[in-house]
Amino acid sequence: MTMKRTSGRLLIPRSRRLTMDVLHYHQQSATCAHDRLFDLKNVAELRSRLTTRISWPILFIKAFGIVAAHRPVLRQSFQCWPLPHIYQHAENVAMLATHRVHADEPWVLWSRFVQPELQPLQSLQARLDRYLTEPIPQAFRQQWQLSGLPTFFRRILWWWTLNVSLSKRGHRAGTFFLTTLAGKGVEIQDPPAFLTSNLTYGPLDEQSRCRVTMSYDHRLMDGSFVADCLIELEQVLNNTIAGELEAITHERPE
Repeated sequence: MTMKRTSGRLLIPRSRRLTMDVLHYHQQSATCAHDRLFDLKNVAELRSRLTTRISWPILFIKAFGIVAAHRPVLRQSFQCWPLPHIYQHAENVAMLATHRVHADEPWVLWSRFVQPELQPLQSLQARLDRYLTEPIPQAFRQQWQLSGLPTFFRRILWWWTLNVSLSKRGHRAGTFFLTTLAGKGVEIQDPPAFLTSNLTYGPLDEQSRCRVTMSYDHRLMDGSFVADCLIELEQVLNNTIAGELEAITHERPE
């Protein structure tokens, strides 16, 4: 039996439109990236003892939220309109790249976590589980609606959010971004986003070490500052986050 081959022009699927928007604005940002090898043996061991699953992305989101809570530059964005200036957002909002399938089409959407540093790990995981299981039009209502608009109108709304409606920019677009393919054994070299700081991490090796990469807006911070952030992030994971995981292991089931 021979496969029927077809050629011709195809419409851009709705599932790819938001990713194209992110890449459009990523090209306009002045980002570079640094990485550090993290030793997460204690965290991995504690996580393996949990009776309920808490995913690695949730651990990184809360840990980076703790770091960003007392480093205001991680909540800043460089604004070009109407004149170059810096805007500082009041709270951390994490955006996690989330892979879903809808109508046989693969989607990348962004799960939102407001002030993750103040929330228990179980609550953050429960929120992520809803993003992973609820129908896309319900779980990602605004992103679903935006993806249905023509490119011209989508870009107007993006531009307004990123340049004019700054008090809502953080809530709608986030203040930091996490994406990872560690579960598939793959490292992302430079996370494609346009926020001030973007994180990714690779798979754990046999010694429970993984490479963590932070890309950042060089107009707002320098490599030495980013190196300090990565060092502190590892410390928070191995102390604050590990401590919370240990406390969860001692909780009695209701």
